[in-house]
Amino acid sequence: MSWISSNGLFALGLRRSVDLIYPLLYYPIGLLAIFTHSFRVEGRRNVPSTGPVLLIGNHQSYLDIVMMSLACPRRLHFLAKMPLFGNRILAAIMRLFETISVDAEGFSRAGLEGILQKLKKGQTVLIYPEGERTWDDELAPLKPGVSLLVRKARCPIVPVGIAGAFAAWPRTRPFMRFAPPFLNWSKGRIAVSIGRPIDGAELAELDREEMLAVLDKELRAVMANARKLGGDRSYRG
Repeated sequence: MSWISSNGLFALGLRRSVDLIYPLLYYPIGLLAIFTHSFRVEGRRNVPSTGPVLLIGNHQSYLDIVMMSLACPRRLHFLAKMPLFGNRILAAIMRLFETISVDAEGFSRAGLEGILQKLKKGQTVLIYPEGERTWDDELAPLKPGVSLLVRKARCPIVPVGIAGAFAAWPRTRPFMRFAPPFLNWSKGRIAVSIGRPIDGAELAELDREEMLAVLDKELRAVMANARKLGGDRSYRG
């Protein structure tokens, strides 16, 4: 057996190990999230149990991926910008978890194909159509590239809203803020709300502006639900 073949088998073995380890991490990390950020979630059953699913979420913090993974009953596959793969350690971890690379401006051709390949295998992919973490805790305009993905994927689209992650660890803050449940309410309590699936085939028939308007509306709805679930006292929606 050649070195290339044995190396490929080793990588395959690692990925299969991740598939086994991934569900085992749910409870310890979930308990940690409750302890550190009073984590709450609603709508887990809205994620289809089988088949390809494209989750779209608002992007508040580096914490989003962990918290949305805890909220989803299925293993998620993620996207990461190409510059992040320049760090060898981080790149090794991301490749182990089969992270899909995209360019800094939106979906690269390779990134788009990577997402579609995961979906064709009946897997679940999470994307952030804003393209970057929010600067002000509000939803930024969605990148138009998501419309091409929806048209090609034509699978169920599930909106996921997160609240509190911006207060816990905004992009302008070097360290995260904690909000354990045994203290009085404070900023940094994180909640995730998962909305009902949208028919991807029907959505794909809309023109780009209509499609983005639908996705924007659905994301704002689950964001509002997440704020209520987390007990955001500053929210009056």
